Amino acid sequence: MPSASDTRRAPAPAQDAAAGPPRGPLTTGNVVRGAAFLVAAALILLFPALAPNPFILFSGVIVASYACTATAWNFMGGFTGYISLGHAAFFGLGAYATGLLTGDLDWPPFVAWFAAGLIVVVLCVPVGIAALRVRGASFVIVSIAFVLILLLVAQAWADLTGGSNGLVVPRPFPDLSRPEHHRAFYFLFVALLAVMLLVWWAIDRSRFGAGLKAIREDEDKAQALGVPTRDYKLVAYLVSAFFTALAGGMYALWFGDLDPIFQFSILLGAYMVLMALLGGVRHLFGPLLGAVIVGSALEFFKLEFGDTQLHLVAAAVLLGIVVLFMPDGIIPAARDLARRFGPQGTSIREMTAAELLERNRAAAARTEADAPQSKEDRP
Repeated sequence: MPSASDTRRAPAPAQDAAAGPPRGPLTTGNVVRGAAFLVAAALILLFPALAPNPFILFSGVIVASYACTATAWNFMGGFTGYISLGHAAFFGLGAYATGLLTGDLDWPPFVAWFAAGLIVVVLCVPVGIAALRVRGASFVIVSIAFVLILLLVAQAWADLTGGSNGLVVPRPFPDLSRPEHHRAFYFLFVALLAVMLLVWWAIDRSRFGAGLKAIREDEDKAQALGVPTRDYKLVAYLVSAFFTALAGGMYALWFGDLDPIFQFSILLGAYMVLMALLGGVRHLFGPLLGAVIVGSALEFFKLEFGDTQLHLVAAAVLLGIVVLFMPDGIIPAARDLARRFGPQGTSIREMTAAELLERNRAAAARTEADAPQSKEDRP
């Protein structure tokens, strides 16, 4: 046998014929995903031109705003696993801050919009430090308490927020007709959504994202392995608050009339959670898919049944179905279904007689090369 001090390099083994040709970057799955992405992007961009009437266009803006809020929520809930029902607090703060800066201080609309997002981040630093000291159901309760406190403040502080009468926000495009106004803000919401998706994609592939996912899987183990869990959670919380506030500020500039009961609604936070869970919180486009389904369904029920609460019943039933049958969301469930009923890969590839003969010859050659060396090393 070869001695431990023998530094002669052994002959490289021949490539196993059963392994098959190496996989290239261009696979069927990649082609299908790329084609689906291009089709979806084309439909999103062409939607204003395809909308048959202003109401459908209005509903499209609502769905786009839902997609932004659900994706913003996913920076916290999807990466860390912390479920927050109080993200409407960030949405309302961003909306009211934008309205106050444009209406009372006469700031340019989109300068005020971006500044409102930064103001919300600053306000949420102490809130995040306090809220992230707890986990699980306690964190959910803290998030609900935060949004309820802001609702009471917005209703009571009438001199600043307008109270129950609401706050009127100046329109950034006063010369546009209402359908043109909807069209412009549809593309603005889509642009904001694209930025969110790009940031989410970058975080998902970064070391910071790996740390957040370690927190989601097992926070105690991640901390024991050296992940700064407190700092990582706080950064994710602030990023999520920033983008949610931007979505709220964009809504304020578009809709132009703020009501504290809607802006600081726990129901809005529940919709964010439902949309993200329905599509899949661990997937880049999961919240977007959930927003398209839930947002379209909500607008349909409101149109067909008016001011009834049937849309709430439908949302509750949908949430129950997701939790019971698709806990990981539609996208992972569809992927598993395709793998189950699609073509199955085999672990052992069938070999021709020529391939088997070539492999046996390579093995025999390696054995003959080692044989003399083994005789020299015998005692």
